[in-house]
Amino acid sequence: MTPKILMGDMPELMEYILKNLNDEIYSLYSCALVSRHWCKMSIPILWQDPFSFYQRNPLFISNYFSSLGEYEKIGLKESLKERGINEEFSKTLFDYARFLKVLDLINLECKVKKWSDLKLLSYERLINHINNLLLKLFIESGATLYELGLRFSRSFQLKPEIFYSLGRNGQFFSRIQHLTLGVISIMDIESITTLLRALAENTTKIRTLELVFHSDTDSQICHALIYVIKLQERLRLFRIAGGHTEFYGIISALEYQKNSLQEVVIQDCSFNAEFNVLNNCKNLETIRILCCNTELLKILDYKISTLEVFDTPINAQTMALILEKAGILLQRLIVESITIDEDILEESLLLEAIKSFCPNITYFKIRHIEFSTQLLELIEALDDNIRKEVEAKVALVPDYYIIVDC
Repeated sequence: MTPKILMGDMPELMEYILKNLNDEIYSLYSCALVSRHWCKMSIPILWQDPFSFYQRNPLFISNYFSSLGEYEKIGLKESLKERGINEEFSKTLFDYARFLKVLDLINLECKVKKWSDLKLLSYERLINHINNLLLKLFIESGATLYELGLRFSRSFQLKPEIFYSLGRNGQFFSRIQHLTLGVISIMDIESITTLLRALAENTTKIRTLELVFHSDTDSQICHALIYVIKLQERLRLFRIAGGHTEFYGIISALEYQKNSLQEVVIQDCSFNAEFNVLNNCKNLETIRILCCNTELLKILDYKISTLEVFDTPINAQTMALILEKAGILLQRLIVESITIDEDILEESLLLEAIKSFCPNITYFKIRHIEFSTQLLELIEALDDNIRKEVEAKVALVPDYYIIVDC
């Protein structure tokens, strides 16, 4: 079988092997040098996510320039020459742009900035021009994204031709499964809204949606996001982070995903009645809550198997109510609340609630709780076979964390 793989007679098997080296950039480079067959299979994997590797030399940016249109090449050469840079766009063996699968605009911008630093350029307008040239090239090359990050700095300004190219090359967005949107006050709201509309028109395959708001949510962006959410066929994970209370219907739009949504992460969000929609999600299995308030915790129904609460002050009575709602379905519980109130988690009440309402827990982690007879009784009730293991763990980290893994 080994000679067949080396000769390229079993491409499906070889491709499967190489895909497992997706994060091993230097190993993939070595594979590309083995033979012509290995090179043809390794190069597309190497170039499907080139901007995420921090260690990767930014000079690879130059390899894309040979695929630019003639008019764009001439314009870029003249712009570089004005800055004292004579750049030759040598013809490459592959059209690297069409291999792109993962793109985060902030990573693209960062790599172009590092490339310009190596070329002793620090001209913001030229850097933005190259960002737009590359983005347009990716869109028109026939590339199909699986993961997209819409995060910008103040200097990244999208040009009108980007939106024109998106309108003519719908395949670029058609298979996106993971979408991240970061919104800050300095962003061009109109550009983001236009991008989201193009997304809504071309993709229904998003499985993971992450929204991070660093400023008050603009209603235009929210309405565009609602449109995106409604049109997805099977959204499974939804994460939202932002320190404000108005979402203009973004959370309520999850009603359209109530049959597919499995995991929700809520971070830095205040109470909002829109979150009640999560109680309608029939297949929701995991809720993770970080740095939120108690009111948000109270409105959720918790018919889930995994609950994680981080840096969210919560008293024992509220936690007991949550555990009662979760009942026999709950299997994993993590509570890491930070508070100045020493009695905020009265351990006796908490342990009794776990024992009474959640007999099927297989893992729980609780911060700041003492090792006690009541804790041992709970452990014995959950699984008689792990008492010695837990005693050993507590001996290593006394009076700080209690971690039980059945």
